[in-house]
Amino acid sequence: MSHQYRIRSSEEIYFVTFTIVDWVDIFIRPVYKQLIVESLNYCRQNKGLEIYAYCLMTNHLHLLVAAKDKAYLPDIIRDFKKHTNKQIISLIEQENESRRDWMLYRFKYHAKFNNRIKDYKIWQDGYHGIACDNPKILMQKLDYIHNNPVVAGIVAEPEHYLYSSAYDYTGQKGLVDIDLLDLGFYVANVNPR
Repeated sequence: MSHQYRIRSSEEIYFVTFTIVDWVDIFIRPVYKQLIVESLNYCRQNKGLEIYAYCLMTNHLHLLVAAKDKAYLPDIIRDFKKHTNKQIISLIEQENESRRDWMLYRFKYHAKFNNRIKDYKIWQDGYHGIACDNPKILMQKLDYIHNNPVVAGIVAEPEHYLYSSAYDYTGQKGLVDIDLLDLGFYVANVNPR
């Protein structure tokens, strides 16, 4: 893994992306999306995760996050991925899932290449952490996250996408508890007069 994408300081805000193996479109059913929402809220409330922005697409999750107090961001990410991996497999096995056999086959195939994983592997390794250590990078990543569903042709406006924090930045309350950024401060520092 490149040192460029390692988390150096848990206090900094990082742009991270978690991707499903083989880019399997798992998050097209509400039950799987709800699991991610609940897991993000749990990590925020109980593990010290600060969530500044998120967008859950059909096969990946973008986040702007940091860790507060003495929490360590890589540990939170590891626990989140491990928990959701296990729970997604459980849901696939329980739900009336037309793609069950195919998905389980794909996830089992990827697990056999990793000695640390027993049965199924949902998430690709890593998370490509990019430090948002200046206002320009932070605003670019925030814009990228919120416009992901627009670029994908899912919605016309970012705030219309239910599984994103764009709605929160319009003054409304979304599904995931968000630590709102002071956009006025960041915009002023991106383009100082």
